[in-house]
Amino acid sequence: MGFRFSLVPREEHFFVLFRSTTGEIQKAAEHLKEMFASEPPDDRMIDVIRDAEHRCDTLTHDTIQRLHRTFITPFDREDLYMMATTLDTVMDAIDHAASLVRNYRITRVPAGARELCHTVTQSAERLHAAMDALANKLPVHPHAVEINRLENEADRAYQVAIQTLFDTVKDPIELIKSKDLLDVLEQITDCCEDVANVIEGVVVKHG
Repeated sequence: MGFRFSLVPREEHFFVLFRSTTGEIQKAAEHLKEMFASEPPDDRMIDVIRDAEHRCDTLTHDTIQRLHRTFITPFDREDLYMMATTLDTVMDAIDHAASLVRNYRITRVPAGARELCHTVTQSAERLHAAMDALANKLPVHPHAVEINRLENEADRAYQVAIQTLFDTVKDPIELIKSKDLLDVLEQITDCCEDVANVIEGVVVKHG
């Protein structure tokens, strides 16, 4: 689905901020996948991801401040605000997943976690591509459809991982720690889908 901003003035810096944010999310997702690729998880990635989360916080703050200062915006203010906050939620979820390794002292990667990390990485890549498409007035629908498909894929992988977890892990503390981690990894793809829905909503309004 393509769209036009034929009668809508544009403030290009919003798109610069959003694309910077999705770029940080994409890199953080790659670091998350890298962290869980080893056994035990590579906890050096925790601080790398935390730094990305701090940069995203700054970008979100800058976006909201610019929203307050800008008289004419490229699309509805509530959509800009929703896009900024849902993007921030994606990064917060990635940071939360990473921080659990340190907070819970996780030394074993639960079955299914690596598959979920791979799906998170793909979702983040598509999110960045969708934001590029939005900024360049290109079709965003294919990216939104793929993000939705990846969220469904993560749901299925999560269900299998939870079944395996309860079948194989008997220690209640280890079970709780692993389940919390799997929960957050799956939630990241939900958050990506939320952003995709906001982007598609913008396209519908201005198509």
